[in-house]
Amino acid sequence: MARLLIIGGLSGELGQAAKLAQARGAKLLLAEGATRGLDVLRGQGADLVFCDITYDVAWLVQTMAEERIATPVIACGRTRDADAALRAIRAGAKDFLPLPPDAELIAAMLAAVTGEAEAPVVQDPAMQALLERAAQVARAEASVLITGESGTGKEVMARHIHAASRRAQGPFVALNVAALPESLLESELFGHEKGAFSGAVASRKGKFEQADGGTLLLDEIGEMQPHLQAKLLRALQEREIDRLGGSAPVKVDVRILAATHRDLAAEVRAGRFREDLYFRLNVVNLRIPPLRERLADILPLAEHFARRYAQVNGLPARPLSPAARGMLLGHSWPGNVRELENTIHRAVLLAEGRELGVEAIEITAVPSAAPIPIPTPVLLPASAAPVPKPPANPISALVGKRMNEVERDLILETLSRCLGNRTRAAEILGISIRTLRNKLHEYRGQGVPVPPAPSQLAPGEMLPG
Repeated sequence: MARLLIIGGLSGELGQAAKLAQARGAKLLLAEGATRGLDVLRGQGADLVFCDITYDVAWLVQTMAEERIATPVIACGRTRDADAALRAIRAGAKDFLPLPPDAELIAAMLAAVTGEAEAPVVQDPAMQALLERAAQVARAEASVLITGESGTGKEVMARHIHAASRRAQGPFVALNVAALPESLLESELFGHEKGAFSGAVASRKGKFEQADGGTLLLDEIGEMQPHLQAKLLRALQEREIDRLGGSAPVKVDVRILAATHRDLAAEVRAGRFREDLYFRLNVVNLRIPPLRERLADILPLAEHFARRYAQVNGLPARPLSPAARGMLLGHSWPGNVRELENTIHRAVLLAEGRELGVEAIEITAVPSAAPIPIPTPVLLPASAAPVPKPPANPISALVGKRMNEVERDLILETLSRCLGNRTRAAEILGISIRTLRNKLHEYRGQGVPVPPAPSQLAPGEMLPG
């Protein structure tokens, strides 16, 4: 459940946005102004902020940065407020929500900060056995270490454990250790007192206190520096934390789930991870197998993502063609579920006709030692269309080009395929709309033709490109 802070009045269209978010499962926190909103962020914390554009969004974002509050801020306003929205985006707001609000755009924004809130999509026997093991430990209080390659769905598993635990009614708070520098990470974890550092104008609760009575997921725990490993170990042992600049410890009641793509045992042997902390975290280990080891999950996941992104983008739900299904089953998926999700998202946006065909599925060929077998239960019928073979080595076409040229060509080709729609192109590329705009401005300055924006902008694409 996402914690959404609304900064502004609820009598108008921002109130409609709040109701739509609440209908999507968000827990609402309210503040009448930016100053009061900061107080809420320092205390209860939030996963996302919707701030009325009539307030000083730039000041809010700047002050949050000075106080090391990493919560994303969405500026909200009518389309005629485009100039104010552009200023807010340039000042650091994550995105712009046009009013009146669009339900699916709000759903996408919530999903971006909370991750997958649904139950895991599982059909493969190996994953079914893993979920049974997860159910056994969910109602216990023991720490769980979730391991697996990047993109396998470790946070999805963590949320599933929380939802099945006795702490399900408490908060679920996730923190990506690798995403923050050490100086910011310490404050984000343990909080700080007023005056603890330059910019700390008020006390603030960290993730441990925000997760009190619930579950705290420490994602990419293997990236944590030794200094913070020692502080984390003390928090686990004593069930108390020390705020930065604090004079007394603060008691916390938190269950810890940790996730990593690294081999922590090897990190311990190499002296990069504390052995005592490793044993504290690794009371129960859940290893999520890569997608190439759970072939029976590929098609159910693909169908799930196809339905989801059709709904989010206001497009008709379309089945995968037989040839497309075979193409998906024949790929090794080095990026795992995340790669599959992005591939299907692109296909939903680019496909034409009544099916998602191979022409819409863009997969980068990755050499493998042996071909990936297709399970017998999902072999294509003899009448099915043949599966086109990917190019033998599509990477060879890039040799000789500079990295900035490859990036430019990828961005412009994606934008062209999206018919100039900036929002959809940014989603496919995995970058923010702000980054995309900056790149396009740079290309125009170099005299490079840029596909024009469509005359009818999609929801969320309300700013000038």
